[in-house]
Amino acid sequence: MSLEDRVVVITGAAQGLGAAIAIGAADAGATGVGPDLVPTAPAQRVTMCELDVTDESQWDAFAEWLRREHGACHGLVNNAGITMRSRLGEVSLEEWNRTLAINATGPMLGMQALMDLMPARSSIVNIASIAALAGHFAIPYTASKWALRGLSRAASLELGPRGIRVNAVMPGLMATAMTSDVPQAVADALMDSVPLARAATTADVAAIVLFLLSEESSYLSGLEIPVDGGQIAHGGMKLLSDAVRAAASGAR
Repeated sequence: MSLEDRVVVITGAAQGLGAAIAIGAADAGATGVGPDLVPTAPAQRVTMCELDVTDESQWDAFAEWLRREHGACHGLVNNAGITMRSRLGEVSLEEWNRTLAINATGPMLGMQALMDLMPARSSIVNIASIAALAGHFAIPYTASKWALRGLSRAASLELGPRGIRVNAVMPGLMATAMTSDVPQAVADALMDSVPLARAATTADVAAIVLFLLSEESSYLSGLEIPVDGGQIAHGGMKLLSDAVRAAASGAR
């Protein structure tokens, strides 16, 4: 996949999945730009800058800088996000508002700020989660990713006539700094629900994002792509399937 002569913006590019996407985009020939709260470059070929994705004025200033420096934006990956695992009876209004602001409002502001810099055949990829495909217990996180899922669909409709594609990628269990504090019992239960029996690497997810940024996916828009080792596909039936298999094995 080639991204030659394309300017690609990846929010939250300083670490984790964002860094993997930024490095992959640069390897594919793109001019990578990484707005982040802590703008530490993951690679020399990625230009980093400080940006709070919840701040409309910062997005406007960034868009003006991008116009002056590069003239266009051919790809936008709304990757910046936070996890917030509060349950319904625990979540505070502050936690709720902060999670929605970063995970949903941030991508909206990014698309709003950069869409007029995007020529036909540009691509937007929003990093959602399989939490947006089910009733995950983490209330603020789940609501924010469902909001991003709906935003992605509506944006694909809105921007389609301009020739701009919008897709959502839905990672499942993934080994990053953001998931490093998951309790071991929860991590074990999550792993038990993945048919491929391993967590995704950032490279697994980045590969799908880079495909969606490239011309190889030029007729794909409005998609929601789980990258989860089959976790969401069985609808919770893996535990039952494993139990039946174990029972049958014991009977023999």
